[in-house]
Amino acid sequence: MQIKIGETTLELVKGNIVQQEVDAIVNAANTGLAGGGGVDGAIHRAGGKSIMEECRTLQGCPTGSAKATSAGNLSAKWVIHAVGPFYSNRAKDPELLASAYRTSLEIAVQKECESIAFPSLSTGAYRYPLHEAAPIALGTIIEFLRSQPHNLKLVRLVLFDDKALTAYEKALRALNTG
Repeated sequence: MQIKIGETTLELVKGNIVQQEVDAIVNAANTGLAGGGGVDGAIHRAGGKSIMEECRTLQGCPTGSAKATSAGNLSAKWVIHAVGPFYSNRAKDPELLASAYRTSLEIAVQKECESIAFPSLSTGAYRYPLHEAAPIALGTIIEFLRSQPHNLKLVRLVLFDDKALTAYEKALRALNTG
């Protein structure tokens, strides 16, 4: 599923983020940028040890923010390590999640990227419910594309399974018609 936001294509696909041929891929990172499981582990395994070596020089990353490294052996140029919140149903959870997406996009623009691929941040081990995370992610991306100067031609959300893809498609339909 895809829509156009100005000159940018916003696309939802089911797939593996490490296989995306884009300028930057976003990593669902932890605050220590210490590697982990899920998306984080897959990116570090596929990209090689140079990504972790660079992460060690960054001195962590606060929740709701992001930092970039080179992409090692990946086809992307950059890995943007975004730290979403652990879901706790607190009032600040949505803003921290939105901030992780927004900061990632800001970094992509600073790095002169034309394409970026995101996973669904915080919806794996951090347990953010998909039906709550999807509209936050998509709404933040759409708002950024409409309001900020950028060279982005493609923003792709790479969803791990059918359940995630369906949740994001439903949220995008609601946002696009609402």
